Amino acid sequence: MHYDYLIVGAGLFGAVFASEMKKRGKTSLVIDKRDHIAGNIYTKEWNDIHVHWYGAHIFHTSNKEIWDYVNQYAEFNHFVNSPVAVYGEELYNLPFNMNTFSRLWNVRTPKQAQEKIREQIANLHIEEPKNLEEQALSLVGTDVYEKLIKGYTEKQWGRDCKELPAFIIKRLPLRFTYDNNYFNDRYQGIPIGGYTKIVEKMLDGIPVILNMPYKEFIKKNKEKEKNADTFTKIVYTGMIDEYFNYCLGELEYRSLKFEHELVPGEENYQGNAVVNYTQREIPYTRIIEHKHFEFGKQQDTVITKEFPADWKKGDEPYYPINNEKNNALFQAYCRLAENEENVLFGGRLGQYRYYDMDKVIEAALAMVSQEDML
Repeated sequence: MHYDYLIVGAGLFGAVFASEMKKRGKTSLVIDKRDHIAGNIYTKEWNDIHVHWYGAHIFHTSNKEIWDYVNQYAEFNHFVNSPVAVYGEELYNLPFNMNTFSRLWNVRTPKQAQEKIREQIANLHIEEPKNLEEQALSLVGTDVYEKLIKGYTEKQWGRDCKELPAFIIKRLPLRFTYDNNYFNDRYQGIPIGGYTKIVEKMLDGIPVILNMPYKEFIKKNKEKEKNADTFTKIVYTGMIDEYFNYCLGELEYRSLKFEHELVPGEENYQGNAVVNYTQREIPYTRIIEHKHFEFGKQQDTVITKEFPADWKKGDEPYYPINNEKNNALFQAYCRLAENEENVLFGGRLGQYRYYDMDKVIEAALAMVSQEDML
């Protein structure tokens, strides 16, 4: 077979690209190293509960075109992300808002909360933050930092906040209203029936090969000789440094480990979809109770504990470490990519950046538009 595109990765980016190209009469073959489609937005059904297998994914966007686009493939409910944070025996609302401040300081008005924060910041006398700790303290003061930022951030990054650069936290949103909605975006929700069904619809009628790493596929395809599949272009959504055999060095990531647990007979484990644990001593950053994403009434529940982890080659990369060193290395790989004929790099790994789902779709559609212009 000859295909217009070999798409490496059956996640959201690859699925959107393949679907749009099919509408344009182009053919694609999609391969993925995992045993399922949908990448990190994969939802697995377990006891009639749609489990977000790679961590909580709440779709949110301010772009109506993207909202309308994704609603072609699923009906979304009205879920609003309102996580809570546990510090010792204390419970706080997130994002930082008047409910948080009232619980911290027993204040009632925005003016009282603002004065408390200003007073704490002034007492610190931080003029030029030298590290993440000083940056955070200069933005929110001591109480919010110590109880809700410090331990959680150190778990995420695997090091002390004093060892992290200040630029990681450019701002910390403080909301002086009693509003627990985590996102500011106009459109928000969870697809009824889970995310996997969205990707299934996008890839309908498009051949997909699972359990197939890119290099293994290329090797097997070459061995076919005269019967080998051919492609006009490759869309590569894997790690850009891996594509080039790490010839310039390895880009750095943070990884995650997940512990999924069915809790039989427990109708409501924690009362909320996402509960963060902000103390460093607790090894996981949050517990997700998946049924709450779809307002489930099942007799059982499924929870997931999420553990940040150091990344090493062979682990699943989740968060790029976009510091000066890694960004410079990525740009060096981009220069190599420019000379790679008929290969397009996309997605969070191909473009070495953290993408929300709406931005993944935007980027995939932008690549489609570029292809249309050729």
